[in-house]
Amino acid sequence: MKKTIILLAAVLMQTAVFAQSTWKLDKAHANLKFSTTHMMLSDVDGRFKDFDATITSSKADFSDAKFDFTAQVASVDTDNEKRDGHLKSADFFDAEKYPTISFKSTKITPAGAGKFKVAGNLTMHGVTKPVTLDLWFRGAKVSPMTKKDVAGFQVSGTIKRTDFGVGSVPAAVVSEEVEFKGNGEFGKA
Repeated sequence: MKKTIILLAAVLMQTAVFAQSTWKLDKAHANLKFSTTHMMLSDVDGRFKDFDATITSSKADFSDAKFDFTAQVASVDTDNEKRDGHLKSADFFDAEKYPTISFKSTKITPAGAGKFKVAGNLTMHGVTKPVTLDLWFRGAKVSPMTKKDVAGFQVSGTIKRTDFGVGSVPAAVVSEEVEFKGNGEFGKA
């Protein structure tokens, strides 16, 4: 009887550790990059400097995770001030009218060891569409610096910018497909 109570207590403690835990992005250990093709000749890479994300999960393997992400459009950076200004203008993102890009997951599906497909709603330029992204859960551990639980993720995918009304230039000038990849460490809140 005593062993059963101890075992039950251990199981409850394990469950309590992951009972709807919220994980917050460590912005110092995160990035969000994108790439498009210019004039069908070269890739142009960029990033968003200002973004945030949270994860909610009750399982240690994050197989029931819910993701919530927001990027500030005005933080777009392609290492070219003139191009960045054009991207922020009404010709592309229209940062003044649509200041954020957001993603809220609706479903997560296992796709191999540590790999998932994450479906959700992406909102950009005032348009919301369902997308499915590739997710890699890179692992979790206790940080030697902070002594707190941390977990690492990488998300990637390709979207069609014109599906969201971004940019009126033809695909021969700027590709319709935009590849992106985000990496980040999350700390348990």
